[in-house]
Amino acid sequence: MAKKEENKNVLENQEALQEKVVGFEHWIESNSKVVFGLVGVAVLAVAGYFGFSYYKDNQNDIAQKEMFQAIRYFEADSLSLALNGDGNNLGFVAIIDDYSMTDAANLANYYAGVCYLKQGEFETAILYLKDFSSNDLLVQPRAYSLLGDAHMELDRFEEAASYYSKASNYMPNKYFTPAYLMKEALAYEKLNQNEKAIAAYDRIITEFFDSPEFTNAKKYKARLQKN
Repeated sequence: MAKKEENKNVLENQEALQEKVVGFEHWIESNSKVVFGLVGVAVLAVAGYFGFSYYKDNQNDIAQKEMFQAIRYFEADSLSLALNGDGNNLGFVAIIDDYSMTDAANLANYYAGVCYLKQGEFETAILYLKDFSSNDLLVQPRAYSLLGDAHMELDRFEEAASYYSKASNYMPNKYFTPAYLMKEALAYEKLNQNEKAIAAYDRIITEFFDSPEFTNAKKYKARLQKN
């Protein structure tokens, strides 16, 4: 209560307020180096942030232009040129190395992973695909599925099932999720975990009954239940 009265008196006493302001100004004058140092740090931090953002955006624009030809090679199934370039245009690997902080380099990780997967270099494919990340409804689960494919090729069925599960649970949709669930079920069958395989088939049957995978899911589920 006494503290409240004191605060009230200070607020009502203009002379007391003036004394506090003068005291604060005196403190600033006495500690001017500290004050200006803090202001300088804040200014540098803000300038550095905007400078880095501008630099990153500029680098991303350059990387996207550089990657145009690599994507064309990828679409033409010229995987070696897509990965390593043609001497005049960079490939995905160089884009990742030279523009590592950009969104273009992130996407190049996806393309590189797919290239190596198609070439049968599964360990390398895994390294690149694991470095890719996206919030995209279709591309991120596709990347998880490709990681599952690479692990399946290496007979790592536990890891494969885990990635297929990530794919099937990432923003599920009727167009791609049933295919991921089929792969997930197969991986669990390889592990002799039939209950989990049945659960995957059952999701297709109950949630995606209008998908092309529906008939096979019913058939494979019935087969497992007979065993």
